[in-house]
Amino acid sequence: MALKRLGVTLCLLLIPFTVHSQQSDPHAVSLLERSLASLSKGVPVSDVTLTGTARRIAGSDDETGTATLKELVTGQARMDLGFPSGNRSETRANSPQGPVGNWIGPDGTPHPIAEHNLLADGSWFFPALMLYRLQTSQIVLASSDNEAHDGNVVNGFTAYQQFTGSRLPAHAVELLQHASQIKIYLDPSTLLPSAVSFNGHPDNNARRDIPVEIRYSDYRAVAGVQVPFHIQKYVNNGLILDLQFETAVLNSGLAASALSLQ
Repeated sequence: MALKRLGVTLCLLLIPFTVHSQQSDPHAVSLLERSLASLSKGVPVSDVTLTGTARRIAGSDDETGTATLKELVTGQARMDLGFPSGNRSETRANSPQGPVGNWIGPDGTPHPIAEHNLLADGSWFFPALMLYRLQTSQIVLASSDNEAHDGNVVNGFTAYQQFTGSRLPAHAVELLQHASQIKIYLDPSTLLPSAVSFNGHPDNNARRDIPVEIRYSDYRAVAGVQVPFHIQKYVNNGLILDLQFETAVLNSGLAASALSLQ
C-alpha cells in the first residue's frame, strides 16, 4: 500500500527480485472474521469521532488535558490533544503516492512522519475499522493462539502487508513486511481486541525497533458497534498516553478534508 513512497528508505536496494505470494493461515482468517463480527456485528462504519480526556506522561512531565480523535474507514485519521504545555496533533492521510502523515507539537511546526513508520496501520484507536481494513487489504495473517499477554492467556493473530510483484530484493521485502507487522491480541471469551502491538522506528533507521503497544478496555456498545472507551499507549513498556473517552459518534458524515495534513 505504501511502496510508492519508499524511494528514500530503499534507495540502495536496487537488485531486482520477484516476491511470490504468501497465503494466510485459515485459522487466523477465522479469528479476524469472528473478532470483527464481535466488534461490529455487520454494522457498517464509515467514520468515528471520539472525545474525552488525555493524560500524557513524558519523563517528569505528567499532565492531563482534552482529546479529540477522528478516523475514516479509508485509514485517514487525526488525533488532537490539548494540554497545559500546549496543543499536540498527529494526522495520517492518503495521497496518490500512498499514506502520508505528520505531527505537530506546541510550537505549531509540522513534522513529517517517516515513510517506514506509515506501513503499519497507525489508526490504532478504533479496532472495528482497523480490523475491517485488515480484512479488505493485501494482508497475510498468521495465528498465535493461547499466548500469554499481560498475565493472561489470549488468542490472537499477526498481520503484515504483502509486497508481491515489487521486484525488490528479498532482504528489502523482509524489512518492509517487518515494518508493516502488527499483532492483535483477543480476549478469549469475547474475541474483542484487548491489545495490539507493533514497532515504531527512528526517522533515520527502519531497522531499529521501538516496541509500541495499545491496550483496550471499557468496551461499550454505540449504535451497535463495540467501542473501547479506555485506551492506553505504551512505548518501550512505559505508559505515555492514557485516553478516557466520554463520547463516541459514528457515521456522522465526517469529510476527508477534516483530516488533511496541515
